[in-house]
Amino acid sequence: MKLTVVGGGSTYTPELVDGFARLRDTLRIEELVLVDPAADRLELVGGLARRIFARQGHAGRIVTTSDLDAGVDGADAVLLQLRVGGQAAREKDETWPLECGCIGQETTGAGGLAKALRTVPVVLDIAERVRRANPRAWIIDFTNPVGIVTRALLRAGHRAVGLCNVAIGFQRKFAALLDTAPAEVHLAHVGLNHLTWETGVRLGGPDGADVLPALLAEHGEAIAADVRLPRPLLEGLGVVPSYYLRYYYAHDEVVRELRTKPSRAAEVAAMERELLAMYGDPALDEKPALLAKRGGAFYSEAAVDLAAALLGGAGSPYQVVNTLNRGTLPFLPDDAVIEVQAAVGPEGPVPLPVPALDPLFSGLIANVTAYEDLALDAALRGGRDRVFRALLAHPLIGQYAYADALTDRLVTHNREHLAWA
Repeated sequence: MKLTVVGGGSTYTPELVDGFARLRDTLRIEELVLVDPAADRLELVGGLARRIFARQGHAGRIVTTSDLDAGVDGADAVLLQLRVGGQAAREKDETWPLECGCIGQETTGAGGLAKALRTVPVVLDIAERVRRANPRAWIIDFTNPVGIVTRALLRAGHRAVGLCNVAIGFQRKFAALLDTAPAEVHLAHVGLNHLTWETGVRLGGPDGADVLPALLAEHGEAIAADVRLPRPLLEGLGVVPSYYLRYYYAHDEVVRELRTKPSRAAEVAAMERELLAMYGDPALDEKPALLAKRGGAFYSEAAVDLAAALLGGAGSPYQVVNTLNRGTLPFLPDDAVIEVQAAVGPEGPVPLPVPALDPLFSGLIANVTAYEDLALDAALRGGRDRVFRALLAHPLIGQYAYADALTDRLVTHNREHLAWA
């Protein structure tokens, strides 16, 4: 099996490689190709990746290349984890929206739209080259904003599945609280990427006993602290929102916080410099502890599970993925991309049935889906008016004066990445 990682020069790649090495019986990789245009980073990351494989006794070959076409040639699966514009663009996404009193974040609100506009055309070009190299290859998208990017891929007819680590993070945390194995914890996870709720926590599978009420009663403080929302709110809702819901449920509070501290992009950039220095040490043959602070916890395990299931291996039968709605949430179009539990196999994911949702959740999902539709239109066709419409539709923006000012800032800060600007 050949697996290719586009964006393989990321400082996070050693976490992914460590997962491939540890879980080699689940996903049998013969050749792992790391593709990245940044040759200097790629050399450092690739060297550590080879040492990790050697230390853990993985017999697979690791290849590094800046040649995308060579890297995806014959690949069975391609993982996308790229960041167009790097941390410098992320820094802008997290700061200029604050000038208008709106959330500055790389996947949500105006910053998330900016990232989508930069990313979608690049990802679609990569996907076409993957399709030419191997029409049966699966594309696993971990590139944010995952929902919009995956929708672009699926609309263009690619064999694609979106992946996020939020669900597997909850699964691992709930398993620890319940003192059970993660595989025993089945989440009733529903929504859109970075807009999800755990409406149930079932033991043993989708038909198991729901222990969410007991979890909230016995561990409410710990769960509330993890998602940074008040315990009474969680108890009143009867669900566990992802921590991204804090941007909606406590918008003004978050804006005040973000204005008083360095951006996450600045923190990550400093961390990346330290990590790359570590990766250059020929004695290092395991992922450093600092990498745990980089973000994306459990991504490697989720990626292994998903790739294995798609390629006919030993992946888990049920996984949380981003895929086409196809009637799962009846209030959304069939071609909307939702994030839910699905049965995953070689023909792709099939969402499990979702009980009727409280309007408190379905209303917000419908609103953000409409925004994502407009965002994708802006990413595909460009134009200031389309950007403005998407921002006006976003529930974190909404007011025309904000949308107008944010549109100008978005175009100004991203002009070099927008062919139409």
